[in-house]
Amino acid sequence: MKARENRQGIVLVHTGKGKGKSSSAFGMVFRAAGWGMKVCVIQFIKGQWKTGEQKAAEKFDNIEWHTLGDGFTWDTKNPEQDIKTSREIWEFAQQKILSEEFDLVLLDEINYCCGYNWISGTEIADFIQHKKPKWMHLVLTGRNAAEDVIAIANTVTEMQPIKHAFSEGIKAAQGIEF
Repeated sequence: MKARENRQGIVLVHTGKGKGKSSSAFGMVFRAAGWGMKVCVIQFIKGQWKTGEQKAAEKFDNIEWHTLGDGFTWDTKNPEQDIKTSREIWEFAQQKILSEEFDLVLLDEINYCCGYNWISGTEIADFIQHKKPKWMHLVLTGRNAAEDVIAIANTVTEMQPIKHAFSEGIKAAQGIEF
């Protein structure tokens, strides 16, 4: 593995209406951890329920996992609280990035926060461009990625739905979607 001073960090954005944005990012989390990289996962939306990915991450001593969101906020009854929580998580994420402790940081579902105007895309893009360590890999997931973030990212993938089991009345399946 390349030493940090010889590594070019990559900023990746996974966005779009299709499924698989977080799942793809978790694949990178486990790939990086498998190579001995120190990884930090920060979840902006998901609440305190356990997922298979989180349970798997507990088996790695080089993955630090933070599920800090208030839950699925698209049906929120308290938008002020959601904004406050998102801002607090963003501040926490910036501290983790600036700590230089991690080789890869995943900001899971941060793009939703931009889409809801809870955190500005300009603020995120400016932080990434001017403060993220050059060698650090950064992954941002969620629908509605901000144009400013897309513009500064190295790799952007838009997931598009073609067909989903939910439209056939099949609920989220353990081991497949959580």
